[in-house]
Amino acid sequence: MEVAQISRAIASALKLNEDMTEALALVHDIGHPPFGHAGERALDEALQEFDQRFDHNLHALRVVEYFEVRYAGFRGLNLTLGVREGIVKHSRSYSSEEHPELRSYFLDQQPPLEAQLIDLADEIAYLTADMDDGMEAGMLHPEMLRRHVRIFHESLLLAEREFPAAPQNLLANEALKKMLNTLVGDLIRETARRVNAGGIVTLEDVRRSPQRLVAFSPQMEELRREAKLHLYTALYSSEELQRDLQEAAMVVRNLFTFWVNDPSRLPAANQSQIPEHGVPRVVADYIAAMTDNYILLQYAEWVKDRGSVPG
Repeated sequence: MEVAQISRAIASALKLNEDMTEALALVHDIGHPPFGHAGERALDEALQEFDQRFDHNLHALRVVEYFEVRYAGFRGLNLTLGVREGIVKHSRSYSSEEHPELRSYFLDQQPPLEAQLIDLADEIAYLTADMDDGMEAGMLHPEMLRRHVRIFHESLLLAEREFPAAPQNLLANEALKKMLNTLVGDLIRETARRVNAGGIVTLEDVRRSPQRLVAFSPQMEELRREAKLHLYTALYSSEELQRDLQEAAMVVRNLFTFWVNDPSRLPAANQSQIPEHGVPRVVADYIAAMTDNYILLQYAEWVKDRGSVPG
């Protein structure tokens, strides 16, 4: 939801298609399996043993084109080509040699600006949200952040000047809001500058651009990288979080192996898809549709059946 709000604000400022931008923001992570990127890596590794891959962007496309059935005449949600292209290309590029099935999505051209801005809006959202969550959990501290993250330090200084009597937790909240606004404002200005400098007027101009046009300024990109690096060092690489990620991967891999070895334990609707897609892909699809809580319930049942917790 936060990515949708940020993306729509950027689209409005740049006079882009706000509805298309919001749609892309809301759908951009729909292909993620449980446990986010950790679950994605685990499924990808599991499928590689069968010469297949798992990619959350491509799985999101399958969700809206195949799994969702809302029309009598065809499968899928009947989304526009622009939205489907944005689902595929908002965060990375694909080659037609590796993915011939995606040729209709202009793989040799840049995506529309609405799609380009989603990845950086996501970056803004999770940088600020993860800092907030880290401080809430006691794993990050405002004074330590200001020593290592210049954009947070500058934002906190502004908050302290504006609200000198406020308690530290509220000052940190204000700093994160200012940091978000600073990143969004820079993204809008730099993107407008690049569009104007390149004489970009039409969608075809955007598509023919040698590089993506939605970007931070070089100075802001340096600050963004600094903030992200500190989060990796101080938060994402923490022993507690790494242990959780390892456990998440173990859950995904063990259940994947269990259902691949015994697909009769899958729901009937999933079993019916095996002749068309094969057991490994159907199992991956089944797992990818789960929430964190649901897969943990499935895992608890599996452990109960086995009578012991796997190592």
